[in-house]
Amino acid sequence: MTDFIVHLIARGGYAGIFLLMVLENVFPPIPSEVIMGLGGIAVEQGEMSFVPLVLWGTIGTTIGNYFWYWIGRRTGYQRFRPFVERYGRVLTLDWHEVEKLHRFFLSHGHWVIFAARFMPTGRTLISIPAGMARIPFWEFTLWTFAGSAIWNSVLAGAGVFLSHNFHQLQDYVGPVALAVMAGMVGWYLWRVFTWKPRG
Repeated sequence: MTDFIVHLIARGGYAGIFLLMVLENVFPPIPSEVIMGLGGIAVEQGEMSFVPLVLWGTIGTTIGNYFWYWIGRRTGYQRFRPFVERYGRVLTLDWHEVEKLHRFFLSHGHWVIFAARFMPTGRTLISIPAGMARIPFWEFTLWTFAGSAIWNSVLAGAGVFLSHNFHQLQDYVGPVALAVMAGMVGWYLWRVFTWKPRG
């Protein structure tokens, strides 16, 4: 995966960054941390400039999120009720909680969209409830772009800062990522076994 990203950035430049960031938001397994981090290394090596890198990466992020936004908008949250009622334990929520979350999103959706841009999985998945809640398109675009611009700047800046220690960094990234994933799986299993439906 890393080799594919490196080659696409080397051959496509900013267009490669844009395409990768679109794909990262449609297919979350492609990590934006690696894409923008490698872009930051390219900045340090004089092959790119920081501002265009962040700009094209953020445009790609925003466009990629439209895919999930429109799925949520066309589906609507009411259609998920039979699914939630049948698989509540797997989802660790019931319909009452879904409605509560929906009302919260209607009131505070813009801040949720913005804050989710700093979360590993939330920055993609948050687009679905945003569409379901029919957050205005311009508002979704504004808060997605603003949060993504900040996060992409951090990732690119980290790439610039760590460019000389990239190989040493790889020794730590793998174990840390595995530890985080194990923690998330453990938290989910705890939720499944302790969850009780309302009423």
